[in-house]
This record gives sequence, structure tokens and C-alpha cells, in this order.
Amino acid sequence: MNTNDYILKDISAFRLNDSVKSAQNLFKNFPITHFPVVDNDKLLGSFAEEDAQTIENKEDTLEEYTYLLNPFFADEKATVIELIKIFADNNATIIPVLNADKNYIGYYDLNDILEVFAASPFMLEESKILIVEKLENDYSMSEIAQITETNGGKILGSYISERKNGFVQLTLKIVADEINEIMHTFRRYDYKIISTHENDIYLEDLKNRSEYLQKYLEM
Repeated sequence: MNTNDYILKDISAFRLNDSVKSAQNLFKNFPITHFPVVDNDKLLGSFAEEDAQTIENKEDTLEEYTYLLNPFFADEKATVIELIKIFADNNATIIPVLNADKNYIGYYDLNDILEVFAASPFMLEESKILIVEKLENDYSMSEIAQITETNGGKILGSYISERKNGFVQLTLKIVADEINEIMHTFRRYDYKIISTHENDIYLEDLKNRSEYLQKYLEM
């Protein structure tokens, strides 16, 4: 997927000699959190909307407020996942883009990148979500793939969704006709199943045993 196709140039970047008023007006007219400032095609950083709106002297130039600039940017070869991380880390809806020469060439808009991600096979292909947990030092992605594939499944994607107290939780997006055997094998390899699934034979069996024991104790 070529993210270059989504680099925008609709709005010109700010220059140091632009006024605070022009920046405030831009933020007023467009629902964005940041916008870049450049000098001779070199990115200086991005002004945040919340900072620009606090400046009282509207006739000042942006050059007087360079200490407010935020330094984040993306490489033109950045992947969708990398872009989403930059958006999240900086709580931004705009990311300036630099080419190989470190020149400013445009910006990414959060909505465009989210639409690209939502339209990817990873998101669109029908699958099941399985969340498993194991000690961080004991889990293995090759083992996870083997467990899934030997039971007739295919992993579309995976990521570590939580890390705490020496354990990791992995969220797996799996294509499988039947997920019970996959879950059963994960349990045999000491993975804990965190997500809940309809018709989970293992949990149904535990529930039946518990109900039987409860009736026995009540006799």
C-alpha cells in the first residue's frame, strides 16, 4: 500500500513571517490540531491549535513563538501502522511529511490514513479475534503461528495488546472455520484464553462440571 498517494498539499504550510492572526484563522476554519511551519522547504515544527489560540497579540509573527513548535513528522516511506502511532503519540490530526532530503513535501490527514487502514484486507477479511496470554519470556510468535496453522487456521495479523507483571497478551486475527481446536491447543501449551467465544467447549465443560458439583453439594 503506497501512502504517498495520500500526501496532501491543499493548505500551504506556515512561514515564520506569517501572523498569529492568520494561524488562528486557519485553525478556526479547519478542524485540525496542528499545522506545520517551514523555512526554505525545511520543517521547523508544527504549531498546535491550542497554543495558537492562547496568543493574545494577533499581529505578532510566528517567528516570535518558535518555542511552541512541536517537532514530530513522518518519512514519505512511512507505513500506515507507523503513521497511526505518530498520530496517537502526538494527539494530532495532521502529520508533516519529509522526503529523503528532509524537505517538507506535504502532510497526512488522520481521516485519510484511518480510511486506508479500515479498507485493508487485515480489517475487511472475515475472521475471528483471539486474545491469548502467557509469560513474556515463554511465548513465541513461531509457536503461536504453528498452533494456529496445525489446526487449520491462518493468522491475518497480531500485536501485543497488553504487557503487565511479566505477562503479555497477544491479540490475534485468525481465519478459521473452527476455533475451538485452536483454543484447546493454546491451552495445552499453557496459554490463557482472555477473549470470550460462543460455543467454547472448554468453558462449557467447566460450567457443566461446576453445576454438577454445586448440585452434589446441595444434596
